[in-house]
Amino acid sequence: MSSRVRRSVLLLVSCLLSAFAQAQPSAADCVAMADPAARLACYDRLHGRAEPMPATADPMAPVAPAAASHAVAAAAADDDSKLGPRWDLDGQRPPLFAPRAYKPVYLLPGTWTDRVNRDPASPSPQHGVDTPLVLKSVEAKYQISLKTKFAHSLAGMPLSLWGGYTQSSRWQVYNGADSRPFRETNYEPELMLVAPLDLDLPGWKLRMASLSLNHQSNGRALPLSRSWNRLIGGVALERDDWVAELRAWKRITEAPEDDDNPDISDHVGRIELRMARYWGEHALSLQLRHSMRSGSRSRGSAQVDYVFPLAGALHGQLQLFSGYGESLIDYNLRQTKAGLGITIAGWR
Repeated sequence: MSSRVRRSVLLLVSCLLSAFAQAQPSAADCVAMADPAARLACYDRLHGRAEPMPATADPMAPVAPAAASHAVAAAAADDDSKLGPRWDLDGQRPPLFAPRAYKPVYLLPGTWTDRVNRDPASPSPQHGVDTPLVLKSVEAKYQISLKTKFAHSLAGMPLSLWGGYTQSSRWQVYNGADSRPFRETNYEPELMLVAPLDLDLPGWKLRMASLSLNHQSNGRALPLSRSWNRLIGGVALERDDWVAELRAWKRITEAPEDDDNPDISDHVGRIELRMARYWGEHALSLQLRHSMRSGSRSRGSAQVDYVFPLAGALHGQLQLFSGYGESLIDYNLRQTKAGLGITIAGWR
């Protein structure tokens, strides 16, 4: 190595050592630093600990779409809500026209009543049987119910449009002497407008308001035909494990000659309150209806349902009913009825 090269190398090493000495702090330098973070970094450099590299985004990592982020946020906000996921109250936009659970879906193989309606009748002409029906006090009952969403919004307003269908049957399965007939089946399609709300009330949160057009009939010919149409307004609230729903309705007037049951509102009622409490895999609900009339026209009903776990998604159900309107054919019969069975879907 020539003397010129050696001098150049020595000069370069000297410069590097000088730069390192300037960059490498002393303990005294570290002690003199007022900022705790800077002082800690100084000690790390002094003892040869490498500083962590700043985190950088992976250029190949997929970017979450904004819609997905909103959906995740809505789901997180909805963790403690019972009504939110059922009615898409927090901005969820699932596929339209998909079938979803609505009212309870259950099978009660055994129900018992204290009064058997062997002579169903209504005030309308030709709406009473001539011969008493052959019926037993024990029968089976089942209900199926679905809803679907038709539109997420209407005319730019936060109003969603839904359709619902509920069907319940009373089956005289233990009545072998009369060929085990289906005593009564009620069909209930409806069209619903739902408005999401988020209002704090004392002890409760108001979550939604609804307006629905409801038809209910038993599809029978005279003298057993029963039906009515209603315009129903309602609100729903929740608090912790509780849900409360209040509904009131106005019957759509029919011509007297077409009215199967002119006094149905005085028996089944004009207003309904339903309260439910959920804990774990259990649920207890109370439904109250009243005619909103006094004196001899003061009538209504009460129904209690208790749901308890059995296996997997299968739950047991105990149902107790007392009052008027357990079914359309029994709308003006006061009875007490009890049933036990299974359910696969509660109130949704």
